[in-house]
Amino acid sequence: MKAIAINGSPRKGGNTEILLKRVLEPIAKAGIETELVQIGGHPVRGCVACGQCREKQNRLCSNNSDIANEVITKMLAADAIILGSPTYFANVTAEMKALIDRAGYVALANGGLFKRKVGAAVAVNRRGGANNVFDAINHLFLMNQMIVPGSIYWNFGVGREKGEVEGDEEALRNMADLGETITWLLTNLKGH
Repeated sequence: MKAIAINGSPRKGGNTEILLKRVLEPIAKAGIETELVQIGGHPVRGCVACGQCREKQNRLCSNNSDIANEVITKMLAADAIILGSPTYFANVTAEMKALIDRAGYVALANGGLFKRKVGAAVAVNRRGGANNVFDAINHLFLMNQMIVPGSIYWNFGVGREKGEVEGDEEALRNMADLGETITWLLTNLKGH
């Protein structure tokens, strides 16, 4: 089994990464393979609606000019996908939105490649807008028939400056609980 966390923040080592690592901790502790992938700060082009993924049925986007296909391949190999983004003007980062559009289209165009995988959204905001980030990511999961676990509150933390989210104790507890819930789901889903 494998869980992948994808960081849409261009700030490596920042608040989004801190929360994603907190989610991955209990998963790794349970012996499940984990990986953190950084897409924020890399150029990720948006979908151009060429339809080649539907025509070719090769589980890839026809645009090979960026890291999207590498990340899509990792998503396909994972049993759980955790997407994290800071809040940029009340939504996900441009890189995360491009990945959502391209990965979602590839998955649907190839017969529902994400169906019944576990998907969880993680957001960070300075003051507001995290619910929009949470919502945008969950649309990908729900449209792809994925299993979206809950936790003790919304999966977001508050922080602007690098590391500031470490002071959001409720967010840290929530991320640990989310990781435990994902672990429980993966263990029970794979056991049957």
